[in-house]
Amino acid sequence: MANNHMLRNVIFLVFVLFSKVIWGTDLKKFPLLMPDINPYKDEFYVCTPIKIVSDKNFYIVGFEPNATMNVVHHMLLFGCTTPGSDSSYWDCGEMAESESDGKLQKATPCNSGNHVIYAWARNAKPLKLPKDVGFLVGKDSPIKYLVLQIHYSKKFPDSRTDNSGLFLLYTQRPQSKLAAVLLLAAGGRIPPKAVTFMDVECKINENKVIYPIAYRTHTHSLGRVVSGYRVTRDEMDVDHWHLLGKRDPLTPQMFYPVFDRTPIRQGDKVAARCTMDSSSRNRFTEVGPTNNDEMCNFYLLVYVEYGTPLEMTSCYDMGPPNTSWETDQLNNIPEAEASSPFK
Repeated sequence: MANNHMLRNVIFLVFVLFSKVIWGTDLKKFPLLMPDINPYKDEFYVCTPIKIVSDKNFYIVGFEPNATMNVVHHMLLFGCTTPGSDSSYWDCGEMAESESDGKLQKATPCNSGNHVIYAWARNAKPLKLPKDVGFLVGKDSPIKYLVLQIHYSKKFPDSRTDNSGLFLLYTQRPQSKLAAVLLLAAGGRIPPKAVTFMDVECKINENKVIYPIAYRTHTHSLGRVVSGYRVTRDEMDVDHWHLLGKRDPLTPQMFYPVFDRTPIRQGDKVAARCTMDSSSRNRFTEVGPTNNDEMCNFYLLVYVEYGTPLEMTSCYDMGPPNTSWETDQLNNIPEAEASSPFK
């Protein structure tokens, strides 16, 4: 299916020229949309790629969703060194069953160089990055492809198709601050009739200073509060918790400005907690891709002023009942603040 990539590459170049005629500025818009997909089954994950022009640098500075929550459960935009498939679209449920259903090839979104760039759910609004901040893709970036993943929770009737997706705002003018997304995710098992904390933390080991811009939360139906922190430790080995963001995950799942823009430095930790309420459920709930499962994700949008973004793009904890902030050796934990909704 290499011709599909070549065709979309040509479309990209044509659109660059067309954009300049329309806007007369260095900011352009590119449509990354599903190619008339028919979601033929429930809980359907599908990916479609574009190849970035290899001899040029592009800076993505904004995202305009072209989707509604009554059709699309959520969207993720991945930056890949190589995509999961050479097809123009494929079944890409990373956490779903490993066997193909025979209708589409099954593969992960990325074969190598997986970076989450953007995430959308629940009718979130467009996102525009701050001045001089952009995601570098193309020539001088490990991101050579963009892959759009959409999760359709319900199959479509008959042969109806969909072209939901994103409009990418981009420029070729170099941006002085390079953006990245750090994903914190917890696994685990949620017991019935209980309030359960799903915790995750990771240490910044790279010699870089990252500046938080915005955060996004994601759970399925059991999530009540998701909170994220920058954690610093003093000379007395006491942890100090600085709230980055806190949200009811059942509100629009867009990127919101962080509460604290203090830089995160080498040696600091980033931690997140999802408070799950299964008081109305009579069964155990596993982490998984469907609406009957759960997820606990905290996305942190950051930038660096010098050099390249963090090589670490995600971190995971096993979650309950195996791991928690306490088992991760964190202390002075703000239990009430982390797990209680704003009044």
